[in-house]
Amino acid sequence: MRIAVAGATGNIGSRTVAVLEQAGHEVVRISRSLGVDLITGNGLDAALTGVDAVVDATNYEAATRDDAVAYFGASTRNLLAAEQRAGVRHHVLLSIVGINRIEGGNAHYAGKREQERLVAEGPVPWTIVPFTQFHDFAATVTDWTEQDGVAKIPPLLVQPIAPDEVADILAEITTSMPQGRYRDVAGPEPQDLVDMARRTNDARGRAVKLVPTWSSLLGPEMAGDVLLPGDGARIAATTFDEWLAHAQ
Repeated sequence: MRIAVAGATGNIGSRTVAVLEQAGHEVVRISRSLGVDLITGNGLDAALTGVDAVVDATNYEAATRDDAVAYFGASTRNLLAAEQRAGVRHHVLLSIVGINRIEGGNAHYAGKREQERLVAEGPVPWTIVPFTQFHDFAATVTDWTEQDGVAKIPPLLVQPIAPDEVADILAEITTSMPQGRYRDVAGPEPQDLVDMARRTNDARGRAVKLVPTWSSLLGPEMAGDVLLPGDGARIAATTFDEWLAHAQ
């Protein structure tokens, strides 16, 4: 198959490209740094020529809710329109478990909800795959909030999944028929994000004081089991400890 990966240079996109190429598929990399811009549409029609399926693994760090909704809305509309013109038969969206169970939530989640809406109402047959947070999420939050050796970490309950397994599952689904909304996909064990951050920092020899607290970035509306997978979820194999032992 000829498969395009949007967000091909990112954490999950680059891994998905590698899995697909190892399986013998022809992969088209879509990224602004590679000359294809989802917001302006520059280079998009040429990139999708002859493409059978598209994986959207794009990410965006938005300053505000309106910014996130505008970015994900524009990029998704442009991508779906170009797919329709090219005759693409399957659009696969990487999404997040729980975002539709949260009233409000942060800017990124608002953008992803808009993205899901556009895909589900769009002209291209689709599969939306909601994943839980990744094993490296605690390190990412630490990077977001750390100032002068102190990082504020929200006391989230999550069930994280290994990034490599996310890529494997995306590749598997992309090479199958469209399935609509796929079941939740999660790692094998619930974890406390503060404890994940502590263990990640210890494993990496990073001295950061962690302050458990809610913030505007990740607020109390995400407390409890909101971010955990629902009934019938697909459970991946790699535990957080197993990932951490090999992630240095």
